[in-house]
Amino acid sequence: MRIAYVLLDPGIGVFGTKGASVHVQEVVRTFRTLGHEVSVFCTRTDDDVPSDLADLDVTRLEVPRGLDRSQREIVLLRLSDMLADLVTDTVAASGQGFDLVYERYSLFSTAGAGISQRLDVPLIMEVNAPLLEEQRTHRGLVHAEHAARATAASFAGAARIVCVSELVADWVRTDYPGLGDVSVVPNGVNTERITPRPDHDSLGGEGCGSPSGRSIREDRPGGGPPSVHGPVRIGFVGTLKPWHGTDRLIAACAGLVGDFRVDIVGHGPESEALENQVRTLGLDGRVRFHGALAPEAVPEALREFDIAVAPYPAGENYFSPLKVYEYLAAGLPVVASSVGSIPGVLAGTGAAILTDPADPADLARALQRLIDDGELRARMGARARAEALTSHSWMRRCQQILAPVTGTAGDTAAGETDAAPICEETSVSGRRPASAVIS
Repeated sequence: MRIAYVLLDPGIGVFGTKGASVHVQEVVRTFRTLGHEVSVFCTRTDDDVPSDLADLDVTRLEVPRGLDRSQREIVLLRLSDMLADLVTDTVAASGQGFDLVYERYSLFSTAGAGISQRLDVPLIMEVNAPLLEEQRTHRGLVHAEHAARATAASFAGAARIVCVSELVADWVRTDYPGLGDVSVVPNGVNTERITPRPDHDSLGGEGCGSPSGRSIREDRPGGGPPSVHGPVRIGFVGTLKPWHGTDRLIAACAGLVGDFRVDIVGHGPESEALENQVRTLGLDGRVRFHGALAPEAVPEALREFDIAVAPYPAGENYFSPLKVYEYLAAGLPVVASSVGSIPGVLAGTGAAILTDPADPADLARALQRLIDDGELRARMGARARAEALTSHSWMRRCQQILAPVTGTAGDTAAGETDAAPICEETSVSGRRPASAVIS
């Protein structure tokens, strides 16, 4: 099956480093693994191209620089129409059509719906957030009516809408009643790309840490396993934004005792404030900021952790956090806030300690418990890996997404992480780095 993957959002680079970019890469990667041919049409690429996606067929329409918010929004409306024209013109010129349009929901885009209608093929719309509300609250929205109309048209044109959480699905169903297939398919993890370090099933002493070009264990002599040659490592991976709660993690660490270090992998608008918080709390020797890593480097970084944290603050949380699934796949004991969809993923697994997002002391108690008990960390880590394998692989998720189109069951047996390709006769195309610029 030939799939046109559409992404108009200029804030998400197909080959970027943040979670949304990782999400794009994993969906595309899994579609290809399932035997489908994918062509991406987008407004931003970025430069951290994974080796296995170097041949991905990508066409980019460039968003001009130097625009104010109002101008940028109008340009996105024009780009949406241009992108739909580009896809249909490409099909006409090549004689090769698409069997499916898959679009990641973006404000001001009706491209997917337009392509679907012109080519008479189904559109699957992926919705990761209530973007209208998010944009108004966190960034500002000038042409709100245009954005609302584009959203309504896109949703109405979709044969299937897949939402990453129940809260997102509730928003779609409430604000856009009468739609047909609105389903929940949470995020997942690539359990072959993200794996535990070799010693994750042991209690320490026999294995050795995985070397990395950008190791975050320079202070662990010998590079040995956790808790044997150095401090217990508490890790966080994610963009440093207020709603990720990294400040809560730093505050909790101020009250911890014992030999521990905190590794924060990521970058964002809160970086300076978080570094100031570390200095104010006297944690300079305990907390290290490593900046953003390319997705290909994240698996090695995760293998350096002993404990992984998702310290979201209290409040409405509609995310399906990629970091939680990645922590599980890496075989790490997880400490996470009990918000949004997280309890549904982690409760009862034996892989995590859920904490009260309104109680900083609860987070500190959970971290201290794991710092003090290496055997508990090992047991939880083994359960984490098993949970990722049996329940949360991207293979399983993408089969579920495509099930109505492919006619497959959309699931695999318990413990099964791979599946035979759905369409073996297709082949992956060469990369076509085309671009067009609106001025």
